Amino acid sequence: MKFELQTTLSDAEVVFRIRQLPTPLLRWYHENRRILPWREEVSPYRVWVSEIMLQQTRVRAAIPYYERFLKELPTIQDLAEADDDLLKKLWEGLGYYSRVRNLKAAAVKVMEEFGGELPADYKRLQTLPGIGEYTAGAIGSIAFGLKVPVVDGNVLRVFSRIFASHLDIMRPQSKTEFTRLAQEMLPEETGDFNQSLMELGATVCVPNGAPLCEVCPVRDLCAAYGTPLAETLPVKTEKAARIKKEYTVLVYRCGDRYLVQKRPESGLLAGMWEFVMKDGHLTETQVETLTGGVVTKLGKSKHIFTHVEWHMVGYLVCVDTADQGVWATTEELRETFAIPAAFRKYRDAIFTE
Repeated sequence: MKFELQTTLSDAEVVFRIRQLPTPLLRWYHENRRILPWREEVSPYRVWVSEIMLQQTRVRAAIPYYERFLKELPTIQDLAEADDDLLKKLWEGLGYYSRVRNLKAAAVKVMEEFGGELPADYKRLQTLPGIGEYTAGAIGSIAFGLKVPVVDGNVLRVFSRIFASHLDIMRPQSKTEFTRLAQEMLPEETGDFNQSLMELGATVCVPNGAPLCEVCPVRDLCAAYGTPLAETLPVKTEKAARIKKEYTVLVYRCGDRYLVQKRPESGLLAGMWEFVMKDGHLTETQVETLTGGVVTKLGKSKHIFTHVEWHMVGYLVCVDTADQGVWATTEELRETFAIPAAFRKYRDAIFTE
């Protein structure tokens, strides 16, 4: 099979690497893989939850969330029947809350259409909400032993360097080409091999121009090793600049309770709880005039989403009456109400008062 990799390697050199890579990479993985909870007790459900959490979260940060989630919801049925507010609280701090909404929607579909078990079929897995080619490949290969590749950002980077490819990894066509490449080199231990590629990218062939080439188990097969390409690859076009928006966050307090409101059920942070938000940056005097309360500055904060940045200023507003809205105690804010990480600075200010 011929590959369009935009490389100076000959077809024979590409084929040689395809054939030689699996053995040393698997050996390295078996000896050096990180001990992670979803690897030590493998099941389709556990792999699925871990892969969804890891889509936008680093491994170390995801582990306590994963363990808490599995303790609270140990089965697909538990997930399908879970209260939405509990789900949001379990996901609080991970961000990208559409992921947990899709998890539940998929769990409901699994209960209704697949007898409560994730299907051991690559295409059927992709019919579930929130499961695309990558997640289906991970579940299929790791939990079911299906011979399907898994290509994420780590794998794209590893392949770019090993094959000295100048394909722009941000282009869908490049991922398609590298997926064809991965399919050709899959050994019988498909799940471990897919994980070995991801592990190599996460721990050795790292991003930002600083690969740890001297400890790489496949450096002798890497066309970029010992050349400037090791630090300049992969080719990756810059994302469009994020939109910047300014807001004022008002943390109303009455006695020992704080005002929270629910965001709309669609859009950014859908269905989550937040403090009162106003467009623009208001001054302390403007907040006093607007609220009639006793105002204390809580400082500035910034939160970065995929396509937008929130630049916020916050104020604690002490008022005498709490006759409207939902007022929560600090205990309820800790245990019940899911407050997104975007407001963590202002939530934490309450906890430390």
